[in-house]
Amino acid sequence: MRRFGAFHLAALVAGFAFLYLPIVALIAYSFNASRLVTVWGGFSTHWYGALLRNEPLLDAAWLTIRVALVSATLATVLGTLAALALARYRFFAGRTLFSGMVMAPLVMPEVITGLSLLLLFVAGDVERGYWTVVIAHATFSLGFACIVVQARLAGFDRSLEEAARDLGATPFATFFTVTLPLIWPAVAAAWMLAFTLSLDDLVIASFTTGPGATTLPMRLYSAIRLGVTPEINAACTIMIAAVAVAVIGASLLMKREALAGR
Repeated sequence: MRRFGAFHLAALVAGFAFLYLPIVALIAYSFNASRLVTVWGGFSTHWYGALLRNEPLLDAAWLTIRVALVSATLATVLGTLAALALARYRFFAGRTLFSGMVMAPLVMPEVITGLSLLLLFVAGDVERGYWTVVIAHATFSLGFACIVVQARLAGFDRSLEEAARDLGATPFATFFTVTLPLIWPAVAAAWMLAFTLSLDDLVIASFTTGPGATTLPMRLYSAIRLGVTPEINAACTIMIAAVAVAVIGASLLMKREALAGR
């Protein structure tokens, strides 16, 4: 067995520092009293108060949350249905094509996905705005939700469903009283993952949005072009906290699911 030497420790520390020091610096400077980002003027929460008075940013944040909630729910429902189809039916006409279409957004660059959806909306003469962003985000995150739920269904004991059917339960009742409660941690984790992906998306939203539907990442990106301010740092810190909570929640649910399956 190879020893974990000083070189490996140094490489590990350097790697984590490269990844997380910029985030730590951003969070620290969000509490900077000075208006200059690179000059520390003392600890202050002034910029969080200024952020709460910034109507355009608040409107963008509220829009982003609404888009994330609806698109995550839509992606989770469709992803769960797709996972059930792929896990329960090993052979059916078009299974390979169906699986490829569901999983395509996972490996396709976001620029290609956004451009394809834009061309689709333009060809269909669909007015771009809130609902086009919702559809785009649901399409993008559906594959992630499908993978999470399908992984849970792979080890699912179907004898429990068969017992419910033998007792007279309909397929619909069996799903909602037996299957769904048992796979619920995976469904919840899929929803949190889809919510996180929608919350911080910039590229796809930029292609599919329209007037009056500017999400928070787009608003922040536009503001950064004029220079970074501690107010933007405060907004980014809140986004980091929201994403961190969602990721930790999904991880805890997946861990709980793994322990329950033992």
